[in-house]
Amino acid sequence: MRILTASDHALLVEAADLDEAMRLNLAWDGVRGVVERIPGARTVLVRFDPLVVSAGDLAEALAATDIDIAHLPVTGEVTVPVRYDGEDLDEAAALLGVSASELVNRHLGADWKVAFSGFAPGFGYVVSSDPLFDVPRRSSPRTRVPAGSVALAGQFTGVYPRESPGGWQLIGRTDALMWDIDRDPPALLSPGTTVRFERVREQVVTSGDADKRADERGVADRPAVAGAPDPGSPMPAAVEIVRPSLQLLVQDAGRPGFAALGVSASGAADRRAMRDANRAVGNETGAAVLESVGGAVLRFRGAGVAAVAGAVGSLELIDDGGVARQIAHGVPFATVDGDELTLGHPASGLRYVIAVRGGVAAEPALDSRASDTLAGLGPAALAAGDVLRVGDRAPHPVEPDAMPRALPAPGELVELEITLGPRDDWFTAAALATLTTQEWTATPRSDRVGIRLEGAVPLERSVGGELPSEGAVTGAIQVPPDGQPVLFLPDHPLTGGYPIIGALTDRSLDLAGQLPPGARVRFIVKETS
Repeated sequence: MRILTASDHALLVEAADLDEAMRLNLAWDGVRGVVERIPGARTVLVRFDPLVVSAGDLAEALAATDIDIAHLPVTGEVTVPVRYDGEDLDEAAALLGVSASELVNRHLGADWKVAFSGFAPGFGYVVSSDPLFDVPRRSSPRTRVPAGSVALAGQFTGVYPRESPGGWQLIGRTDALMWDIDRDPPALLSPGTTVRFERVREQVVTSGDADKRADERGVADRPAVAGAPDPGSPMPAAVEIVRPSLQLLVQDAGRPGFAALGVSASGAADRRAMRDANRAVGNETGAAVLESVGGAVLRFRGAGVAAVAGAVGSLELIDDGGVARQIAHGVPFATVDGDELTLGHPASGLRYVIAVRGGVAAEPALDSRASDTLAGLGPAALAAGDVLRVGDRAPHPVEPDAMPRALPAPGELVELEITLGPRDDWFTAAALATLTTQEWTATPRSDRVGIRLEGAVPLERSVGGELPSEGAVTGAIQVPPDGQPVLFLPDHPLTGGYPIIGALTDRSLDLAGQLPPGARVRFIVKETS
């Protein structure tokens, strides 16, 4: 096997084929220092804790592992009803050299099995023994693929659990619910499951099923905010959203450890700001906070303590009598019922982090209150009128000392430290030089999934063709066909098929989460001892 650097806290292990990758993934259960494993089509991404094990020692342990073990066990059987009316059905059939009807018939007749999960919760990579199914992705990915789309890419079939970007060939659609957090397991297509596809032309849908699928697709009426006080009950301490920002979310330390379900860690984009704000008000450092892209107005109910970290801008607290006072960045301040906090447009940085003593008591999902915008897990984006209850756990005293921090403003230059790999050998020597010598600009086409960067000279590949789907870490620098990199943030897909030329080091991740549109970026390769 070949073991490559994926970041300063992850290794990518190449296998001979899909079967060996699955067996390696099983064999490494319990290896010291391993935090999480993300199997791919021919690889396993191994995230590790560098405080427990070094990359070199872990690589030796992985290479020495005996993989003479059983194949991926069967965990169940499911039938997926499909209407074969996808936009790309004819094109996919032509690429495979068959008619559309033959493609459908062989898709129905093949024996399918879920090899691994990735991309998004509930997205299973389903493989068969029929050699027909090896189709390239679309040359230009769609920005929106409808939930329930049945698609082909490489040797896999997949079903999009919710609306999301995607570059797979769409051959049909299903009403089956791919992801239900109240189901065990939540993913219908979990690893090891055998799958049979069944043709349907019409399907009777009950109102309950329709409502559930509509909610999954994000088109149902917006539910009440998790953690909001019950109407008519005595008002506990709470935060009301008077005016939301461009994006106002609940975040915490995230939900690591669920990669096997196709769930990324997510969590605060600026972990340092979350820790600083929580320490200021006496919370545990990973307690739930509010993360605001740009300015917002919040109203406090009941008495409490709050602090604002992260982006730097005007902070003003106005009492119910209209008297205003300026709030210092990073310093805890007392609030009383009716106080309104106005966050001005950031002068530097992008994301404010607002902590309240006791933490934000939103409803958790998979042991975390983080809002994962790609997966649709956790509380919905907050809107005007939403009310969030404040928790009652604050085990530490407040910390009155603010920690000053320099964050970039639009147009300013930021240096971010990276490691090269795992797919730097897919690029020319000139591209590697361009990566680290050219300045890149953060474009407005950015979100918590990733920052789209733009440079005068695109990154040129030396290896053509497609990369089989493999795991990606937060901070990965993925390069699509246009040569303009995408820098992955916390809500990125777990797996992808575009080569990753490098990845941010852990200490650069928080700064990346504060890059405003227009900020200039220069990558610096981390020196190794």
